[in-house]
Amino acid sequence: MKISKNIIRYSGIILLLLAMNSCRSCYSFSGTSLSPDIKTVSIDFFQNMAPIVVPTLSNTFTEALIDKFRKQTKLNFVDYNGDLAFSGEITGYNVTSISVTANEIAAQNRLTITVKVRCVNAIDEKQSFDKSFSAYADFDSSQSLDSAQDALIQEILKTLIENIFNEAAANW
Repeated sequence: MKISKNIIRYSGIILLLLAMNSCRSCYSFSGTSLSPDIKTVSIDFFQNMAPIVVPTLSNTFTEALIDKFRKQTKLNFVDYNGDLAFSGEITGYNVTSISVTANEIAAQNRLTITVKVRCVNAIDEKQSFDKSFSAYADFDSSQSLDSAQDALIQEILKTLIENIFNEAAANW
């Protein structure tokens, strides 16, 4: 008995679609593994409580976190009490010297930003967390912090947002 190539091809496609549908809560193409029961997310404004306050940092961070969830999930945004609810504050904004020349002059500096994040998962409490995330970027000491700050903040926030998102939504 000869089986048509089309039958085999279509059977393979159907099996693949069935397998993907049955495992939709354990894998998605966006990299998230959120429970399908999670439908909403709320993200509070993250106030800047660091000793050094950059006036735009709170808004930039909060908007970047919201944007990440808008682009990477299909969750609906609500003002408060989402199935995933984020709150927290920026707790650190520090510049330190990381390498020194023979003349004891800083050759490279490091900007580090730390954010305390509380994530309440109302569907699966075991997935909730309350922890600090830190990220940094280095810059040459010949640059002033003022001239390098905007680019450094964007680089650091990209890392911070990715780490927070992975902690909440990509439980690998």
